Amino acid sequence: MTKIMEWKNFGLWELKPLLHLLLPLCVHWIAEEMTVSVLVDVTTNALCPGQSTCSEAIYINGLQQTIVGVFKMVVLPLLGQLADEYGRKPLLLLTVSTTIFPFALLAINQSKEFVYAYYVLRTISYIISQGSIFCIAVAYAADVVNDSKRAAAFSWITGFFSASHVLGNFLARFLPEKYIFLVSIVLLIFCPAYMQFFLVETVKPAPRSDQESYCLTRVVKVIDKRYKSMRDAGLIVFSSPTLRGISFVSFFYELGMSGISAVLLYYLKAVFGFNKNQFSEILMMVGVGSIFSQILVLPLLNPFVGEKVILCMALLASIAYALFYGLAWASWVPYLSASFGVIYVLVKPSTYAIISRASSLNNQGKAQGFIAGVQSIASLLSPLAMSPLTSWYLSSDAPFNCKGFSIVASSVCMMISLCFACLLNTEERSNNDKEEDVETPLLSER
Repeated sequence: MTKIMEWKNFGLWELKPLLHLLLPLCVHWIAEEMTVSVLVDVTTNALCPGQSTCSEAIYINGLQQTIVGVFKMVVLPLLGQLADEYGRKPLLLLTVSTTIFPFALLAINQSKEFVYAYYVLRTISYIISQGSIFCIAVAYAADVVNDSKRAAAFSWITGFFSASHVLGNFLARFLPEKYIFLVSIVLLIFCPAYMQFFLVETVKPAPRSDQESYCLTRVVKVIDKRYKSMRDAGLIVFSSPTLRGISFVSFFYELGMSGISAVLLYYLKAVFGFNKNQFSEILMMVGVGSIFSQILVLPLLNPFVGEKVILCMALLASIAYALFYGLAWASWVPYLSASFGVIYVLVKPSTYAIISRASSLNNQGKAQGFIAGVQSIASLLSPLAMSPLTSWYLSSDAPFNCKGFSIVASSVCMMISLCFACLLNTEERSNNDKEEDVETPLLSER
């Protein structure tokens, strides 16, 4: 009965402190998502004119993902630590602003040279913003939402993320292609402008020491401080059985899912001849179901079954999602596969909730950032296999007829992730966190 009341007490009123965070983030996600379905056509037409399959685009996307993964291993934990020390707002302003420039290029021209330039700027943008926006947003939510209600808050955040995807894909479905990038840029500029004026900082910046006389001394001190902070973040994660376990879950899940995401739309275009409209329909279908599952289902189920059970259910759905896509035998099967997205999207909020519950208030950014860094290692490794494997099985030189074999292979990674999730003990916390909880009375005990 207490759990029912706990769920009922969490409503839109609890999201009031997050209003000025969620509004610009939703606009940002809409602006990004409305370009996804059209980018496949733009890059394929520019790099491989007149062809439905473009190996060059697949390889460039894989290279981009690898480069991003290399740098994100350092950048994501670093941004998480900086958000803990210097505040959430300046880091959010930085991360949401980087997407403006690559899309501006495509709004100007979509020739082969401009597409190459887009990939360069988009790679830099991904290094800074991909994953870090979510990490900092989750840390911001942890600052203002009570511990017992964080899982529901995170599900609302990811629910709004899905709602933004639906609206973005809706706009992409009905807007003429020539206006998509222009509208996207306007929305992307709105986001940092709104945050600058309305977002309230929740962290008191760390006091700065006296200015050193020599620039070299300052640089050495900054590098040393960053190294020690990253080392501390690693100790926080590996000293906790729960955080250590969820890091393995996140690694293998991201290893499989990021590989699928990198090649999926190119695979559908090559095998079934899908274009912008079909891509938008599939993505909208997933998004609509995701809103329902993240905003209503997860907050309703979480008090009864806990984050671990929800995580395992979501991982099972991700396995089915991969298998149906990889073995698709007709053009309607991808729509069936996409329906499993309604459940597998719960991997993210349940993971955030497990990390948050296993971390003290002072270490939210460090823990989220470190595990996001682990995910970036996976996203670095996956295209090394997925890009050549996908190109090989889409070509006439494939050893057997299974054009989605690379996607089927990715499902094995999700199976391993499920095994680690089943072994999680979500009740444990590290000794360091328990000691800090004594000094942090704002965290209520479960």
